[in-house]
Amino acid sequence: MRARRLAAAAFAALAVLGAGAACGVADAGEMSVADKDALVIGVNGDQPGVGMRTDGGAYEGFDIDIAKEIAERLGVRGPGVRFKPVSSATREDMLQHGDVDLVVASYSVTPERKVKVSFAGPYYVAHQDILVRAADARKVRNIHDLQGRRLCKVRGSVSFPRIHDEQGVAALPVEEDGYSDCLADLVENRLDAVSTDDLILAGLAGKASESGHKLTVVNAPFTDEPYGVGIRKSDVDGCEAVNKAITGMYQDGTAARLLTRWFGTSGLKITTTVPQFEGCV
Repeated sequence: MRARRLAAAAFAALAVLGAGAACGVADAGEMSVADKDALVIGVNGDQPGVGMRTDGGAYEGFDIDIAKEIAERLGVRGPGVRFKPVSSATREDMLQHGDVDLVVASYSVTPERKVKVSFAGPYYVAHQDILVRAADARKVRNIHDLQGRRLCKVRGSVSFPRIHDEQGVAALPVEEDGYSDCLADLVENRLDAVSTDDLILAGLAGKASESGHKLTVVNAPFTDEPYGVGIRKSDVDGCEAVNKAITGMYQDGTAARLLTRWFGTSGLKITTTVPQFEGCV
């Protein structure tokens, strides 16, 4: 009888443990980014001035410098920081599957994305605007002028739906995988406009000018785009540590210096005060 009671108790304990694991107890064993001595950070590789992969294989841009600063303030620097390319279509999956520890990739915080991942920050609030060929600047002065015009639609990005679905402007989609492709289409007259965050547009315009193509940012912003640092959903400690790092960057002038370095000559109005954070829960 005693043996049967012990066996039953052991079975019940195993059942409780199994249920606990199903409810996420196993996640407790995953190390927070606040405690790691190496970090894999997802970044863009096709956004000049924001996140761009050079011919030599290195990455450069505002987001890249922000990512390095965050990592250093978490105690990880040099060879401990590795960058991995992500796209608008792959960011959530790569965080959820553990392919990257953080994502710093002009990653706008939205309610839909917050269902799948968490966000530290934002580290900057950009604004969606429009980029056109300079010769067409008088024809496109705001989003309503995009009616019936060819507009780049990057897979996984919210920029095109903001115009077409939310604002009801019947622009014609030209699908691409990234904004470097959009830039090539624009200068080669395969589309009429690119609309996304103003920091990205400023970088694209600067890149085009290097090869003699004149593009213009319309300067008709119509959204706020809070750039968050994507992080695994359950890593509250890591999120809070990243928020502390971002706050420090604004307090000691690092954020202002990086913004000026990458966008100081673009004509955009740069905000150098710390943004209001989203919260880590």
